[in-house]
Amino acid sequence: MNTSSSRHAILLACLLWTIIRNTSTLTIRCNPYDKQALLNFKHRLFDPSNILSSWSTQHDCCQWKGVTCHNITSRVTQLTLPCSATYPSYRDKKDKSHCLTGSIYLSLLLLELQFINYLDLRNNDFLDIQFDYSQHSLDSHNNLSVATPPLPRRSLNSSTLRLLDLSLNENLAINSLQWLSNLSSLEYLDLSNIDLYKETNWLQLVTTLHSLSTLFMQSCELQDISSSLQYANFTALELLDLSENEFNSEWPKWLFNLNCSISGLGFGFNSLKGPLPEAFLNFRQLEYLDLENNNLDGPIPYWLGEFQVLQILNLGINMFSGSVPTNLGNLSSLTELDVSSNNLSGIVSQKNFVKLSKLKSLWICSSSPSLIFDFDSHWIPPFQLEELCISFAGPKIPVWLYTQRSIERLNIWESSFETQGKFWNFVSRLTGELDLHGNSIDGNLTNVLLNATYIDLSSTGLKGSLPRLSPNVAVYDLSNNSLSGDISSLLCDQKTLNEKTNLVYLDVSVNHLSGGLTNCWKNWKSLVSVNLGSNNLTGHIPTSMGLLPNLTSLHLHENKLYGEIPPSLQNCHSLLIFNVRENILSGNIPNWIPHGLKALQLRSNSFSGNIPVEMCQMSSLIILDIAHNTISGYIPNCLGNITTLVFNNASRNTLSFSANIIGNRMLLIDDNLELVTKGQESEYGSILHFVTLLDMSSNNLSGTVPPQLFSLTGLISLNLSHNKLTGKIPNEIGNMKKLESLDFSRNQLWGEIPESLSSLSFLSYLNLSYNNLTGKIPLGTQLQGFSEFSYIGNHDLCGTPLTKLCSQGAKSKDTKGGSESEFLSWFFIGIESGFVSGFLGVCCAIFLNKKWRHTYFKFLYDLRDRIYVMVVIKINSFCQTGQVA
Repeated sequence: MNTSSSRHAILLACLLWTIIRNTSTLTIRCNPYDKQALLNFKHRLFDPSNILSSWSTQHDCCQWKGVTCHNITSRVTQLTLPCSATYPSYRDKKDKSHCLTGSIYLSLLLLELQFINYLDLRNNDFLDIQFDYSQHSLDSHNNLSVATPPLPRRSLNSSTLRLLDLSLNENLAINSLQWLSNLSSLEYLDLSNIDLYKETNWLQLVTTLHSLSTLFMQSCELQDISSSLQYANFTALELLDLSENEFNSEWPKWLFNLNCSISGLGFGFNSLKGPLPEAFLNFRQLEYLDLENNNLDGPIPYWLGEFQVLQILNLGINMFSGSVPTNLGNLSSLTELDVSSNNLSGIVSQKNFVKLSKLKSLWICSSSPSLIFDFDSHWIPPFQLEELCISFAGPKIPVWLYTQRSIERLNIWESSFETQGKFWNFVSRLTGELDLHGNSIDGNLTNVLLNATYIDLSSTGLKGSLPRLSPNVAVYDLSNNSLSGDISSLLCDQKTLNEKTNLVYLDVSVNHLSGGLTNCWKNWKSLVSVNLGSNNLTGHIPTSMGLLPNLTSLHLHENKLYGEIPPSLQNCHSLLIFNVRENILSGNIPNWIPHGLKALQLRSNSFSGNIPVEMCQMSSLIILDIAHNTISGYIPNCLGNITTLVFNNASRNTLSFSANIIGNRMLLIDDNLELVTKGQESEYGSILHFVTLLDMSSNNLSGTVPPQLFSLTGLISLNLSHNKLTGKIPNEIGNMKKLESLDFSRNQLWGEIPESLSSLSFLSYLNLSYNNLTGKIPLGTQLQGFSEFSYIGNHDLCGTPLTKLCSQGAKSKDTKGGSESEFLSWFFIGIESGFVSGFLGVCCAIFLNKKWRHTYFKFLYDLRDRIYVMVVIKINSFCQTGQVA
């Protein structure tokens, strides 16, 4: 290259560098129309946590949160605003108080953002979707911000939108999907967890999207799958997931006319029935097939072994019968296989897994295992599993299990086997999930160290002392076993306490643990739920329990604890359930109990004193059980102010422990309480949040039943029996329309049964026995439908169903009762007055008239003589009869 050429090359390079440098210093601002459109969108939303704080006129809209612009044109092409909603530790409903809410004006957004192709609003809390794309609506939005040029008109059919994700907006209900036909460019659509119950024409509308390749509509409450429809125009569809809907039919015919290159089908958690059609062979390119939890029956087809690219096959929780086909072992691409919870039988051996070298997840377990494991004791599997669920008959664990070095999740169901040191050494290496509940295990856990994040060894018959835990453990359930010793070996292990612990859930209830509650709780501040009930624990409740700031549920029931409840527990501000029933605790009911408490159970202890008025401030309370104590004084009037029971919104959130465990899998464990309702003790678990109960029975309460108590219209069960209550039953009791169980027995109540009581149509248990109630039982099928035992012991009570009939003078409880009673009273008063007046009139006439006076006395003398003669004759006759005898 000559010098001149070199010089020109250098000059050209310098020129290009100058252009690039100057270009990079230019500020590329977003399009003003797009900016106005985004502001219009913002103004129509509610943003409680100020997520869109960066959306202001002072900033370039291409720099706003969730906004992506084209590199060259600077037009908005993507809007991504998903909410990172999380599960609170003690509810199964996501906390979305910080998410975007309000209405989605989708048509206006798409009309105004002309070049948007990606819209992601998933996992927010939108309430409805507006799709009015009239120019009037557009103009009204333009007026939201003045000094901005009007947006250009265009047709919605020219929308460039290719991806739309509105999933996981659980409160969003869409009555019509007609607007979908305007989004002709759509390729990806996710409407999962949106209520589409009223849209019965969903299939026909979705098939108008000829470019659609991915469709997710899980858990949309869809019912009609159009099983008789022959053809659905899904020409480009590659992935279809309609899981968790309400399809109750045979396989739809249109399904098998889909594109033969479809790669994924999801129909899990429906009610599809019948055998698997051989028409599935049309989809040999399937990589994903999820049919879990349906009513599918017949054998597992052998031809499934021909799906050579299949990676995920889920047939669990159905009614398949017969054996597991051996040719499933030819699916060399398979990573997940689930045939659990079916009616399978026969032999499973290494022949079923010959070529499954890529297998990571194997579920071959059942609640009633009939499969026989017949593996060569020297067989080494071609796979290394990460998840394994098995059920087997016989006392020996399959030897090949010990070759699996990558297992993160181990489940063994409904099996009976012996454990030795080799087994516990193997499971101690697990760092994910260990679930052996419901088995019959012959083993001892003394000196065993467990390391898995989630441990469930409940109801297994284990013996020995509590095993040691590593700091990695988050959920620990060893309830309903035969474990003994004290809990200090678990909670006061110095090796564990030297590191930060992650334990959030502890349940060692229904065992034989003894000793005190230990004072090592300060080292377990991550705890959310603690259940030590139904053991032989003794001593005081330690003050260190008040150092658990996240504690939400505390069960110490059915032990031998004594003393007072320590005031330090008032520091547990998150407490929702406090259960210490059936101990020997004493003292007054604390007046510092957290106002957010939902369930307070102090039943069967030795608490005394009065009911503190501070209890009236517990606005979230749904269960108050202080029965079988020695509490005295009056029932506070202000109990009628407990907000949750007044407005009947107790079921808004469930009382379930929740936590994210392995692989973002959500764990839900229902809390439970044993409550006395309808005269018997029952255990309430998954429906505990629906129970609203007030039980103050078997105490020394006195005074009257305050009428304000009956403003608790959300109450289901009310028990004030076995006290010293007096007065009448207030007529306001008729306000409690939800009441199902009412017990006022063994008190000193008097007066008549209120007529309004007969209007409680849900009342299925009533006990008013052994009081001083009077009058007639009100008429109506409600009160007459109970047995006489609901009313016995009230001596002046009459009417059906009692055998004692009401007399003529008894007050009737029909509408004429009051007027008839009043008439009879005045009638008898009139008779008495007339008699007295007549008697005085006769006396006056006799003594004032001389002729009448002589006549009157002559009548008396004659009457005297006749009586004398009659008596003498009778005496003589009696004497003669005696002599003859």
